[in-house]
Amino acid sequence: MEREAVMQRKKSSCYLCLKGNLFTEKAVCIVCDAKYCSNCVLRAMGSMPEGRKCVTCTGFRVDDSKRGTLGKCSRMLKRMLTEMEVKQIMRSELSCNANQLMPERVFVNGYYWYDEVSGYWGKIGQRPCQIITPHLRVGGQLMRNASNGNTSVLINNREITKRELCMFQLSGMQCKGQPHFWLSADGSSQEEGMKCIKGRIWDKSRIKLFCSLLSLPTPPDSVNPCGGEVNGVNCCEKKILCKLLLLGEQNSGTSTIYKQAKLLFKVPFSEDERRNIKFTILRNLYRYIGILLEGRERFEEESLSGKGKRQVIDEPGSSGQIDDKTMYTLSPRLKAFSDRLLKVMASNLEAIFPYGTSEYAPFIEELWRDPSFQSTYNRRNELDSLPRVASYFLERVVVISQPDYEPSDMDILYAEGITSTNGLSCMEYSFPESTQNSSIDSSNQNDPLVRYQLIRVDPKCLVENYEWLEMFEDVDLVLFCVSLTCYDEFFEDSRGFLTNKMLASKQLFENIVIHPTFDLKNFLLILNKYNMLEEKIEQVPLTECDWFCDFNPVINTSLAQYASRYVALKFKTLFNSLTGCELFVSIVNALEPETVDEALRYAPVACALIN
Repeated sequence: MEREAVMQRKKSSCYLCLKGNLFTEKAVCIVCDAKYCSNCVLRAMGSMPEGRKCVTCTGFRVDDSKRGTLGKCSRMLKRMLTEMEVKQIMRSELSCNANQLMPERVFVNGYYWYDEVSGYWGKIGQRPCQIITPHLRVGGQLMRNASNGNTSVLINNREITKRELCMFQLSGMQCKGQPHFWLSADGSSQEEGMKCIKGRIWDKSRIKLFCSLLSLPTPPDSVNPCGGEVNGVNCCEKKILCKLLLLGEQNSGTSTIYKQAKLLFKVPFSEDERRNIKFTILRNLYRYIGILLEGRERFEEESLSGKGKRQVIDEPGSSGQIDDKTMYTLSPRLKAFSDRLLKVMASNLEAIFPYGTSEYAPFIEELWRDPSFQSTYNRRNELDSLPRVASYFLERVVVISQPDYEPSDMDILYAEGITSTNGLSCMEYSFPESTQNSSIDSSNQNDPLVRYQLIRVDPKCLVENYEWLEMFEDVDLVLFCVSLTCYDEFFEDSRGFLTNKMLASKQLFENIVIHPTFDLKNFLLILNKYNMLEEKIEQVPLTECDWFCDFNPVINTSLAQYASRYVALKFKTLFNSLTGCELFVSIVNALEPETVDEALRYAPVACALIN
């Protein structure tokens, strides 16, 4: 619909009060060209939900001759309104559906390619940027190399890009070999030469989510993840999206930070996610119990061999002989269960889940209450393979082993090894209103029209294939997470060599920073596990890592605080030597929501400071 202002008035006067002249400053309606003076503009345009339009013009299309002025505020409005109100009006003016150029009015010339079957179009040599009305009489024949794809997979005679291939594979299309598909505007597909027509990919909500993540277009009449339902967050209007990419080495804390963010911003876990989390917690719990049972056997052997003679208990047996028992000796019933459980875990731990858990639950509860098992648990610090977080779950073993157990928020946070099946996790959120005690300038972070997309890539995917990174060329900020406690820890790499975890984080950080995808990108370093560093550094010096050989703490200063600043400076110096830019740093404890909230609030501020 289009609208024109029709009324009798004095030339150059205000359209409402009919006062003023050619030199009177006025605001102009972008639909009907009506002009209003400063006394009448707010009465005529109201709250401006679609930008500078008369109240009666709301919902009508913009005059094409005024498209060049969209988002450019007049000096008069800047004087009358607050900066936040002006920003919101201008963003609404740019993003509302009524002001968008209709697909039928897009002119496609030789610099663009257009797929008339699916409606895809984009710049020559680049991936699709939009889906418009199909079967338009524009452009010529679609060339195979139109988007400069290199996957050997053809969609409507165009070789698609790696991002598109990833999206189509996620939709269930079999892309092995060099297939040629026909993709219709409704999302249904058919392999060339085959009669079977596959279902509509645009009807799958996860495809819309991944298209948003990969910066690929979706049809205009579909619910876009940025403007509809995403992970339970409903956004009624199209908002500006800021993308944050969360990366880090294994056990650096990216998973915990991601889960903490979901809880902080009330982004619910799906039923599938909660089921996966529950089974992961149960698997981990049985693994912890297995480690303790193996430790119990070791402690019992040490006691019997004389290494712990004071722990041997001499009791007369039924035959009158003295039986050698220790505080680590299980009853015959529990010993039989222990042997059976260790045997199952050695062959196939998955066989226990989910049906075996109800069978094992009574034994697990009895085992936990047994004094010999508790004696082993009291020496858990001597079991190197038992992670620190195991204590939290082992002390809840009776609750967790019950058939009707459902994970609490704290269980989800503490659970290790929770990853997405495809290696990618994505959520969208916006910041709630700032509290008065917030240390971050709220004007930089609480814009109601800005939403954030937090994307986490599983560390295993980074190690196995750096090509993942090419999909994230449009992220606004890279969050790189480093564990402050890994400076003396080692792991066996793919070549079988022992590698220091801090040096591995340093190497991964370098590889990410110099990767062409992240050229000139903004970075925020997250130093995690500060609370654990406070305990550890008193026992293990930071110089255990070769990179920190020149660490020389100052007397009368908190050792952990000085060490964290030192580590931050090492990474800042490294980043500056690689890019010539400044690296921003945030120190967090991923299990504490306040520190994660502060780091995520600091991210857009760091972006603004860099830009």
